Amino acid sequence: MKSNLLDVFMTILKRDLSLGLSRSSEIANPLIFFFIVVMIFPFALGPESNLLQRIMPGVIWIAVLLSATLSLDMMFRSDFEDGSLELMLLSRYPMTLLIMAKITAHWLLTGAPLILASIFLGVLLNLPVESLLYLFITMMLGTPVLSMVGSAVMALTVGLRGGGVLLALLILPLYIPVLIFSIAAIDNAILGLPITGEIYILGALLVLAITLAPFATSTSLRIRFG
Repeated sequence: MKSNLLDVFMTILKRDLSLGLSRSSEIANPLIFFFIVVMIFPFALGPESNLLQRIMPGVIWIAVLLSATLSLDMMFRSDFEDGSLELMLLSRYPMTLLIMAKITAHWLLTGAPLILASIFLGVLLNLPVESLLYLFITMMLGTPVLSMVGSAVMALTVGLRGGGVLLALLILPLYIPVLIFSIAAIDNAILGLPITGEIYILGALLVLAITLAPFATSTSLRIRFG
C-alpha cells in the first residue's frame, strides 16, 4: 500500500513537472519579475555599497515573496481548465497526498529557481558571505512555506474572475511572519547576534505548514467545488 501511494505521489509530481517545463513562460515570468524588482533598487539608491549591503537581503526576500505570489496561479489552473481537478477530488487516493505532490512540484519549479537567482544576485551585488549564507538558509526554510500556505488560498480562488487580485489580498498578510523572521535572522547574522530563535521559528513554521497545508488545501478545494 505504501509503495502504491508513493507511486501515485511520483506520478503526480512528474506530471506537474513535465507540464511546468513545457510552459516555460510560466516559470520565466516570476524570475523576470524577481530580477526587475531587485535590480531597481541599486539604480534608485545609487552605488553606495554599505547601504546596498544593508538593505538588499530584505529587498531580495520581498521580491521572492511577490514572485512566489505571482507563480501560485500555475498550481491548479491547468487542472481546473482540463477537468482533472474534479477527477482528483473524486479519486480513491488521499487528496492530501495528491496536493502534497502538486505543492512539491510547484516549489521545484518556482521556489528552487528563486533561491538560486537570489544567491546569484547576492554575489553580483557583493553581499557579505554571512548574508548569502543565511539568505540561503532562510529561503530553504521559508520558500516551501510560501508554496504550502499559498496552495490553500489558491484553492479558494482558482477559476474565479479577478482571482489574482483576491489571491494577493488574502495571501500577502499570511506571508508576513516568514518575511519578518527571515530578515531578522539575516540582520542578526550580519551584526554578530544569535539567530537560533529565528531559525527555530522558521523551522516550526515549515513543520506546521507541512502538517496542515495539505488538509487546508483539500478542504478549500472541496468547499470551492463541492
